[in-house]
Amino acid sequence: MSELRYPSQRVCIVLLTGLGDVIHGLPIVNALKDDDPARHITWVVEPMPSEALLHHPSVDEIVIYRKKNGLRGLRDLRRELAGHRFDLTINLNVYVKSAWPTLLSRAPHRLGFGRDRAAEGTWLAANHHLAPTPRRHTQDLFLLFLDHLGVPRPDPLEWRITLSDEEKRAQAEFFAPLRDRPVVAIVPASANGKKDWFADRYARVVDALERDFGYRTMLIGGPGAREQGIAREIVERAEHKPVWALGDGVRRLMWLVGGSDLVIGPDTGPLHIARGFGVPAIGMFGHTNPWRVGPYRAWQDLWIDRYTDPGTPPDPSNFTAKLGRMEQITPDDVLERVRRAAPYVAARRGG
Repeated sequence: MSELRYPSQRVCIVLLTGLGDVIHGLPIVNALKDDDPARHITWVVEPMPSEALLHHPSVDEIVIYRKKNGLRGLRDLRRELAGHRFDLTINLNVYVKSAWPTLLSRAPHRLGFGRDRAAEGTWLAANHHLAPTPRRHTQDLFLLFLDHLGVPRPDPLEWRITLSDEEKRAQAEFFAPLRDRPVVAIVPASANGKKDWFADRYARVVDALERDFGYRTMLIGGPGAREQGIAREIVERAEHKPVWALGDGVRRLMWLVGGSDLVIGPDTGPLHIARGFGVPAIGMFGHTNPWRVGPYRAWQDLWIDRYTDPGTPPDPSNFTAKLGRMEQITPDDVLERVRRAAPYVAARRGG
């Protein structure tokens, strides 16, 4: 056990959303738990990404903050946290909504980003701050909290996403009829339409994967009207019909990703879930910077980077969204990455 900078036997993690960021938080709680298995870790999180924490071996307790309920959500959160006694709260978010659970934790030591990173005065909720630092990949930013506390950085990083026995059975039953060929999970939409690709181009990729590569294709995602609409258009346009696997529930999405041999999608949570499971991922980036938000230090040869200007080096500190870049990604770009991914797919299938 390391000698940490602050008392830390009972730790509150504040990382509310989104799904990808919550996945990035998993190596942090793993390191805290590995450093002292008796350390008790409570995680405050919003409802949707909270599902990613279920069954996780390093999270002792999950507290749901229903921000959408406004003042009632805050009162419920205050009541939920009132019975806790934390030594240390770590706020990994930078937005003002994370200030409330940080303060309501009543921990004597509250660590967060400084005013160089935290927006809207959020830094005022903490009484200890990270030193100013250039922007970098989200995972690297989170690892700075371990450095500040004096917890050894894990090498390699581990996410330890854990499925229940029931989920493993559901996964096995779902994939059983598909296992004669590699399964490619395609994520047709993200939470931000500006990050998305185009249904007609996805359809061309689906046909090539099925016809030319001998892969099975599967559409995954949630129940939202926009992503369902994009997925329906892909199915209508594609000659070879992909398996429809969109549905409700983050847990189902997780075991679908974990059972796949390859994932293709824009900047969205399933790419980070794939990283956690070790499933190779082809990420399509134009609107956002893959060197800041891509699958962490994995499969960079599979990224399609239209964010970085030609002839300029990657810059993970650049967080400016860029319009009109997703249009530059072609089906041929994706299929070229599929060819590059063949060794990863073969290794995953034991070939």
